[in-house]
Amino acid sequence: MKVQHHLARASLIGLAVALSACSVIQEDKIDYKSAQKASTLEVPPDLTQLAKDTRYTTAPDTSVSALALQAGQAQVPVAERAAPLQVGDVQILREGNKRWLLVDRSIDQLWEPTREFWLDHGFNLEQEKPDLGILETDWAENRAKLPQDVIRQTLGKVFDSLYSTSERDKFRTRLERRADGKTEVFITHRGMEEVYASSQKDSTIWQPRAADPELETEFLRRLMIKLGTSEEQSKALVASAQAQSSSASNVQIITVDGQVALGLADDFERAWRRVGVALDRSGFTVEDRDRSKGLYYVRYVTPNQTAGAEEKQGWFSRTFTSKKKAENQPNQYQVAVRSQGVRSQVVVLNAQGQPEAAQVAQRILRVLSEDMR
Repeated sequence: MKVQHHLARASLIGLAVALSACSVIQEDKIDYKSAQKASTLEVPPDLTQLAKDTRYTTAPDTSVSALALQAGQAQVPVAERAAPLQVGDVQILREGNKRWLLVDRSIDQLWEPTREFWLDHGFNLEQEKPDLGILETDWAENRAKLPQDVIRQTLGKVFDSLYSTSERDKFRTRLERRADGKTEVFITHRGMEEVYASSQKDSTIWQPRAADPELETEFLRRLMIKLGTSEEQSKALVASAQAQSSSASNVQIITVDGQVALGLADDFERAWRRVGVALDRSGFTVEDRDRSKGLYYVRYVTPNQTAGAEEKQGWFSRTFTSKKKAENQPNQYQVAVRSQGVRSQVVVLNAQGQPEAAQVAQRILRVLSEDMR
């Protein structure tokens, strides 16, 4: 039935495109609509979100709530890597392909406007964690990418569910307090696309798309408007940030005293930001973080190495299936960012804070390094 549904939907859309000579894909617009049935949009089996699953325990008792950090516990960088560009109390910063906002307001002041921002843009919120400053949308599609032809305008009113793009997007917003009372705001994107599973084109699977930094930037720009800047000011800030961008440093998987690690040519502050963005983009469940100790407390599902042909489809290929396997249960880890003067190292620890096995640690670090390159 699933195959027939995909073929029927493809046939109808193909017919609509064929009959309309003026069909246009509105790729420059944003018009998101969250998935109507959450059960068809399950999370990846190896990077599982667990916010609403009470079967799993919380982070270790040694963790410290991100919002419980005292003002003196985290160090503010002496100088930002990218020159701050500001309108009112909102600045935009950039390093490589990562951009974020620095706002002179508390997380409490930013929480509700940020929450309203995503709801106003057509998303449902899958995670709301005020104690961590994390908001995450569910999977949604950008309806502006659908053909805007006469046939869709007519049939779409009745059979709108038959029209669908082959892409889904999810966004995570992370609000992190700095020692000076300002808040850093990060928006990260994850994407999936539906592709044919075989040359016969009789079935489809979902597989990951690369994170889209420009889409992240566009939502940051729109959030700036929500926070009080004008349309023209927000565009000027983004343009200036692009002109003054700095390149990302190299990242390498190394071995230190028998433990696998990531070596970064960054000081702690920059390394902390880069690791946080990589965790968000890769879909890890971040349960807590302690910037003063350089620790992210996360959950991660090790891929089943005995799954045979199914495993060859890739880590995310079964993202939108409702079946969950007992062997793919998430484990707790600590991702530690350690300062080495002007450089930093990133290592993976188990839930007790001890070095994790090399095979698992290397797999997690490889996921992070792919985004950080």
